[in-house]
Amino acid sequence: MAWNAQDYLKFEDERTRPARDLLARVPIEAAERVIDLGCGPGNSTEQLVERFGLGAVSGLDSDDDMLEKARARLPFTSFLKADLSTWRPDAPANLLFANAVFQWVPGHLDVLADLMQTLAPGGVLAVQMPDNLGEPSHRAMEETGADGPWAQTFADGRVRRRPLPSPATYLERLQPLSSTVEVWHTVYYHPMANAQAIVDWVEGTGFRPYLAAVEPGLRDAFRRAYLTRIDAAYPPMADGRRLLAFPRLFLMAVRA
Repeated sequence: MAWNAQDYLKFEDERTRPARDLLARVPIEAAERVIDLGCGPGNSTEQLVERFGLGAVSGLDSDDDMLEKARARLPFTSFLKADLSTWRPDAPANLLFANAVFQWVPGHLDVLADLMQTLAPGGVLAVQMPDNLGEPSHRAMEETGADGPWAQTFADGRVRRRPLPSPATYLERLQPLSSTVEVWHTVYYHPMANAQAIVDWVEGTGFRPYLAAVEPGLRDAFRRAYLTRIDAAYPPMADGRRLLAFPRLFLMAVRA
């Protein structure tokens, strides 16, 4: 499935905030090799360059449109096209940083454990993932998919993103490889202009696989049906805006 960097960047500040919060917790001040895993359009890579310097940071992503935008944004930074399910660094890194990507990687617990072993001693694996499948925004995707002329497309559940493992599962898997592991949740609350703005937000990420699965001639109807559910699920506040709650899971592991 192709991504659209322009849709993603409509809410750049909100999407970058978790990356800034994660980076603030990284316990190293200097590094020779920092890799932004799933760098997207380079908004998180830019944060890493500001912290560690231009020569230390590179990025990778699997999507051509995202990489094009990242290279335009940071023309002196190296970006690689790669699949995180199979990619491994060719030399030890001081920091492997991943903002909102591993939720899309099947079997990512195994991948994270592998990546821990590629870090230099004292190196850091820092990861943030949306943990929002229980939110109205994502329940409405399932409900919309099950109710309409497209229902058969979604009957086998293949479009649905798998829930994240429990925090204890991450701790148990990474502790034997680490001197310290931290796992925590943060819920971000984003005031959105209206229900359509929430649809625009998710169309840059989690809603894209659902739209891609629907026949092109039915996609506008699918969007409208989803918008109707979103409008009901997020009632207006006193000023007319809708409040989008967005839970995210963070983990930080330091290699022993």
